[in-house]
Amino acid sequence: MSDNHFSESAVQYRIKTYQDYLKLPEGERWEIIDGQAYAMVAAPSRRHQEIAGYLFNKIYSYLQQNGTCKVYVAPFDVRLPEEGETEENCRNVVQPDISVICDRTKLDDKGCLGAPDWIIEVVSPSHTSHDYVRKLNLYERFGVREYWIVNPDSRHILVYRLGEQGGYGAPIVIREGEIAQPGLFPELSIDTRELFAD
Repeated sequence: MSDNHFSESAVQYRIKTYQDYLKLPEGERWEIIDGQAYAMVAAPSRRHQEIAGYLFNKIYSYLQQNGTCKVYVAPFDVRLPEEGETEENCRNVVQPDISVICDRTKLDDKGCLGAPDWIIEVVSPSHTSHDYVRKLNLYERFGVREYWIVNPDSRHILVYRLGEQGGYGAPIVIREGEIAQPGLFPELSIDTRELFAD
């Protein structure tokens, strides 16, 4: 079987580490969580892209005027190696919709090596458990300071923040019509009426 014509199950069997991930044909989009491969949506919906674009623009404009943090929009590889793993043998590689990184030593030409400070995922209907369960647990484990799950259908945002004990508590729920302000940048206000506008 050639590299360009393998089945999804064959791909899942082959992708276990970042080294395997790098061998994928151009255009293939997968994430790896704990050595398990997950296919990504071929093309996100228009609504998904509008919301991600709005958030990226708001954050980018704010960061241009305030501080040295950097913001990136998918596709952008975030590699999360466990203790003792090399970069090549890393078994966690994700492409968050939006990543904000304040420690620039984590940035390289491949993306980000280590946990971003703030991650935003815009939920796709076919991948809800991926964002609400798998990625939530992964980001908490690796110490992502703030994680937002934006749901275009129910028009709300779940905001998870690391507590003093290093875990996420109950999420803050921000509904349409309310103002969302990240804990990392409390001066940045995001109007959810604009965010969820049709």
